[in-house]
Amino acid sequence: MSFLIFVIAMGVLIWGAEMLIHQSEKIALRFDIPEFIIGATLIALGTSLPEMAASVAASASDKPEIAISNVIGSNILNITLVLASVFLVARNIKPDRDFFAKDSTWALMPVFVFILMIMDGVISRFDAILLMLMMGAYLLFLVQDAKSLPEEEELEELAKEPFSWPLSLLMLSIGFVLVIVGAHFTVESASDIAKSFGVSEWVIGIIMISLGTSLPELVVSISASIKGKVDMAIGNIIGSNMANTSVVLGAAALTKPMPLDSLKYSFDITTMLVATLILVFLTANKLYTKSAGIALVIILGLFLQHTLQSM
Repeated sequence: MSFLIFVIAMGVLIWGAEMLIHQSEKIALRFDIPEFIIGATLIALGTSLPEMAASVAASASDKPEIAISNVIGSNILNITLVLASVFLVARNIKPDRDFFAKDSTWALMPVFVFILMIMDGVISRFDAILLMLMMGAYLLFLVQDAKSLPEEEELEELAKEPFSWPLSLLMLSIGFVLVIVGAHFTVESASDIAKSFGVSEWVIGIIMISLGTSLPELVVSISASIKGKVDMAIGNIIGSNMANTSVVLGAAALTKPMPLDSLKYSFDITTMLVATLILVFLTANKLYTKSAGIALVIILGLFLQHTLQSM
């Protein structure tokens, strides 16, 4: 029963997040906010909304292991599963944007800061503010970067849709309710599953919840890759990881300081660091190939094997 509730709650959470993103984009266009600003802010943060809702709900429910493992697992899966899928699905990967010079190091910085923060055994509210400021700096960088243009075709199609304030506000309200309710039941059912199977909440968070909350990134990136929009696909992954480590962790720690035994979970933390370093290496050398995708899948396999053995 708990597993069924988990699946339904995860679906409700993702559905609510999609409604919020869609209506927010329509309202932004209604106010003639430049398309680039819409893409730089909403696309970067939007696909991380399920992670944020789940982690904040977990932190508020005194389940810090679920909150933190969700972020770590999502970051690992975004690179080893989502990015690998992009490399394997896309026919010709030649992005116009220099992701190494402009973006990938931004995904690495908060990971280093996170590792420094957990050395004292807790992510405090002060740490949370610092993490949130890092995302603010990244968004400011994106806004100032004239070459970071969003996909005009998709935004033009969005602009053609009829706009109604009452309908948009209603859909926003429904989206918020779905996200809050979905996040609550996702965390509670995941905790029940962990107890019934005798596994830790950390394992449930780093596998089940992180996989579920990574679905928006997976769907968006694969869809963009099939259409040949690799810039959007890769940018979505990098922006999402940046948002996960800064805003999602920050919001969860701001809700309630989160203790963490870094030595106990050193393998998962190290895997996140290694995966992010590989992301930087791939973008630096422009290794957007199927071979790189296979290498990322191998890392995913090692990560899953270790996690399943620890159950």
